[in-house]
Amino acid sequence: MQIAGFAAGGVLVVLISPRGALVTGAALMFAAALIVRLGLRARPARASGPASVVTTWRVNRNLLKDPSRRAVYLAMWVPNGLVVGCEALFVPYARDRAAVLFVAAAAGMLCGDVAAGRFLAPASRTRSVRPLRYLLAAPYLLFVIPLPLPIAAVAVAVASVGYAASLLLQERLIALTGDDVRGQALGLASAGMMAMQAVGAVAAGLIAEFLTAGAAITVMAIASLIVTAVLGPGLRLSSQTVGR
Repeated sequence: MQIAGFAAGGVLVVLISPRGALVTGAALMFAAALIVRLGLRARPARASGPASVVTTWRVNRNLLKDPSRRAVYLAMWVPNGLVVGCEALFVPYARDRAAVLFVAAAAGMLCGDVAAGRFLAPASRTRSVRPLRYLLAAPYLLFVIPLPLPIAAVAVAVASVGYAASLLLQERLIALTGDDVRGQALGLASAGMMAMQAVGAVAAGLIAEFLTAGAAITVMAIASLIVTAVLGPGLRLSSQTVGR
């Protein structure tokens, strides 16, 4: 839905104006808030007692304490964040044609998520996690050399299919987590991914101060592949834990 929203926003900017697109988006968000307020039934909370920061930190520590869950979290956070650093350099790399690369990334991610989420059998999901994790960064190694825009777009689209590994890892995280804290487990996964994406973008920008944009993209990809390899044994342990 985020990808669809980006596409719709781009169409609105072309058809009307940036101001009109923002006003339309605000109106749609207001309509969505009304639907949530008036269209959903109240449901009892799974947990009792007041929510607190102390409770949140306690549950988060327990979630990260388990080696299997910790490996899944790190695999969702760090390699992805480093690859987002690659994407953060699309504008200095392609300049006024960077939109082509962003569209290619969105298309690849959408295709990967649909294929992994709807068409892979359970056994295939488990086997696909490892190659998808490496696919996420490997095509960006090509950016060390100047690439024609069409080839760069294909490389970005192929790499973005690898984001589907996060979908499969979320499924594994759910299998490793009790019903009472699954909501917070997914919330922690989302917060960690957003934080590491910000770190990856900042790191890529700092590296690009000393290297060309293409070389910096390659450095970020190499770092992502190294982290992916280091986290491999922990993910195998998590897979064996789910299989018991």
